[in-house]
Amino acid sequence: MSDDSDRAYIAENARQLERMRRLVDGLDDATLEFPVNEYWTVAGVLGHIAFWDARILSLAGKLDRDEPFAPSDTDPEDVDWINDASRPLIHAVPARELAALSLRIAEETDALVATLPPDRLWPFDPESPLYAVRAEHRGEHLDEIEAELRSRGSRGDSV
Repeated sequence: MSDDSDRAYIAENARQLERMRRLVDGLDDATLEFPVNEYWTVAGVLGHIAFWDARILSLAGKLDRDEPFAPSDTDPEDVDWINDASRPLIHAVPARELAALSLRIAEETDALVATLPPDRLWPFDPESPLYAVRAEHRGEHLDEIEAELRSRGSRGDSV
């Protein structure tokens, strides 16, 4: 059985989701097309976040169906090939639609993760491929976006 401190990830996820919402709401379409690095645009980074959140939604379906996790459900040690393979597909989605989609998937993921038993989530279950703390991944990439926008002198409401 878990206590409320085991569910602190819910508030962390909500904070980063709100941060992401403020960022997206403050960006115009042209800024969503800015490169963050040599591989990703601002919208592309948001799509990357959505991709990994959607993975959680997919895997959580196994809990609903009472299916055991398979070894292939665990992230490989090196996920670069997954990111590289998904990049052209993510960038094929129009930037504004991708930003809106990233918010919808993040909202859905956070709502679902908040309902799941903590003892079925990593880090409480070290064998689970379901990462409760979505905030870590989002925060890392939002930091990258905001740093790039600051360096360009562009602003979203949260930058």
